[in-house]
Amino acid sequence: MTNEDEKLSLRVAEAPQKDVGRGLVRIDPLDLTQLGVSIGDVVEITGKRTTVARAMPAYPEQRGQKLVQMDGILRANAQTGLDDRVSVRRVVVQPARNIVLVSAQAEPRSAAARKEGSAQHGGKVTEGRYLARLMDGIPVVTRDQVRVDLFGTRAQTFTVTETVPPGPVLIGPATVIRISAPGKEGAAGSERGAITYEDIGGLKRVMRRIREMIELPMRYPEVFERLGIDPPKGVLLHGPPGCGKTLIARAVAHETSAYFIHINGPEIVDKYYGASEANLRNFFEDARAHAPAIIFIDEIDALAPKREEMSGDRQVERRVVAQLLALMDGLESRGNVIVIAATNIPNTLDSALRRPGRFDREIAIGVPDRDGRYEIIQVHARGMPLADDVDLVHLANITHGFVGADLEALCREAAMSALRRLMPDIDFAQASIPYEQLMALEVTPTDFVNALAEVEPSAIREVFTEIPDVKWEDVGGLVDVKKLIMEAVDWPIHHTDLFAHVGIQPPKGIILHGPPGTGKTLLAKAAARQSEANFISIKGSQLLSMWVGESERGVREVFHKARQAAPCIIFFDEIEALAPTRGSSSDSQVTERVVSALLTEMDGIEELKGVVVLAATNRLDRVDPALLRPGRFDFLVELPIPDLPSRLHILQIHTRGMPLDSSVNLDLLASMTEGMTGAELEGLCHRAALQAIREYLEVQSASGKAAPEQIDSSNIRLTVSTLHFNIALSNRER
Repeated sequence: MTNEDEKLSLRVAEAPQKDVGRGLVRIDPLDLTQLGVSIGDVVEITGKRTTVARAMPAYPEQRGQKLVQMDGILRANAQTGLDDRVSVRRVVVQPARNIVLVSAQAEPRSAAARKEGSAQHGGKVTEGRYLARLMDGIPVVTRDQVRVDLFGTRAQTFTVTETVPPGPVLIGPATVIRISAPGKEGAAGSERGAITYEDIGGLKRVMRRIREMIELPMRYPEVFERLGIDPPKGVLLHGPPGCGKTLIARAVAHETSAYFIHINGPEIVDKYYGASEANLRNFFEDARAHAPAIIFIDEIDALAPKREEMSGDRQVERRVVAQLLALMDGLESRGNVIVIAATNIPNTLDSALRRPGRFDREIAIGVPDRDGRYEIIQVHARGMPLADDVDLVHLANITHGFVGADLEALCREAAMSALRRLMPDIDFAQASIPYEQLMALEVTPTDFVNALAEVEPSAIREVFTEIPDVKWEDVGGLVDVKKLIMEAVDWPIHHTDLFAHVGIQPPKGIILHGPPGTGKTLLAKAAARQSEANFISIKGSQLLSMWVGESERGVREVFHKARQAAPCIIFFDEIEALAPTRGSSSDSQVTERVVSALLTEMDGIEELKGVVVLAATNRLDRVDPALLRPGRFDFLVELPIPDLPSRLHILQIHTRGMPLDSSVNLDLLASMTEGMTGAELEGLCHRAALQAIREYLEVQSASGKAAPEQIDSSNIRLTVSTLHFNIALSNRER
């Protein structure tokens, strides 16, 4: 028989995303059996403090390691950290009748204004019932923190100040929850905006490297003393905006319980002589006085730019850079103080900062991949009432190039889309929205589709192109060409493992060439739509500038943004204007430099990964030959004048929405239009339809019903006949 007082010492590990905020710990089933605990029972966890949680079995990959998986809130309640050891034992809990919560977050003005009428309108009762539903099944003890994910992406942390009955209790739907105004004790007990490691998605590898550099020296300095080395003192985080640099610093500060100082680069600078350096020294002295401490310098590029590129009137910046160098690696030791800095333009930093002893390690944070995006979406959709048919995996698959901030905005916009459906039913005369109406809210796949139309990847926002709704079925004929483009564009995005298995690189570029109107641009639009990749469209002459170096910089910027937002398609329309044959004219210095920039970007030292370049031209002979070799543009695809079956297909596409007369024979029409391109066939259908409208209005005018208000839109008898197509054909020949 199992002893009820049986205790186990287990090592703390990170919780799965789906368990965050639910008051759950995951333990090996063998350890649960040893403790005499069934699935869903409550266990007591003791670190520096004692808290309670419900026990669930660990997933197979985490078994056999003597682990207890706890989220950041439970770790804070037990006052323990990752890899620490805690004791776990079974405990008996009672149902909670009453609970008093205190929030450190300031109440919005609208909620404060409702306080007076809460007795009459039941505003607080509604809020308590809503919270009781969200917190159903969470065990707590007094002074525990609980995090509630409210509708949308907003999380709020409360501190439990009183429970009835006292001791460990389990919150249920019948629990009466009262929210008390925060006092001194409550404000200290509940931390505003506390970020845990589980709030960061898609950065497992980065977080592991940062923890070994920051947590290890702070918690176990004796390890470094034994090795006879100084611990790392600085970490530089760089990556595109919105990828999570500031979030990482906040999470590390919270999880290590270190004294945290946040410095924004520009706030150091002062108008008085010597005051800027004094401000910087004060921050470091404050950190030394409260060691172990973390100083986080956000936007460090504004504080420490390259001194050799500063003009003579920027002496303040020079002195600030020198002061920062002295503080980070001067004669006076800075003690147990770690500096974390973040920037999205690391190449503008002073080179003296980027050496070991100052910033010991530089960590690049890139745009998240599919698995990373799925983790991030799980974090931000954690508190959202999602409909059963919402597929977060599919959402992660189609959000190429989205960073964490973009995905947060996407979830917020989806929540707002759901809220707009509720708006017509809200009675704004009420003090609060009825509980039943609030519970009916849910976010559907349509809401996410609407949100995708509002939010685009921030990495390519400046060059973002709205992709028309063009599918492969909308492109008539060109069967072999469509198959080739699908293999070159779609396969590398959706079947990367197959290319890796056979040991080849996907094609980098395709040039579509042929007479005007054969469908080159249309094919590029369809390829971008079907592959679900990001799409950057560049017109041939768009990058050319009168200023020296600007055209080449534009080319580099386009490829840089495409790499950040990969998988991405860059489409150069009329490429002969951007990359003509070098030496073909006397005034060709700008275009020669642009061609050189294109050559190095497509097949230079830096690998072009996840980016496909599509180009279109009707003058292939004027494109520089160096671009046309394999490794740059691997395929030169000629789009011919459509043959008979292709012309029939094109006519069927452009007439599928027309009310055609029974006399219209598209097969005969296709045979009569030999030599016409796809654009000319579209124009033919357009002119025939206009001729039909012209005749209809003439008939209506003769009967005195030509005015718009006189025409019955529900009874329009208008068809396009063979005669209209014949007139359109004869007009073209003239």
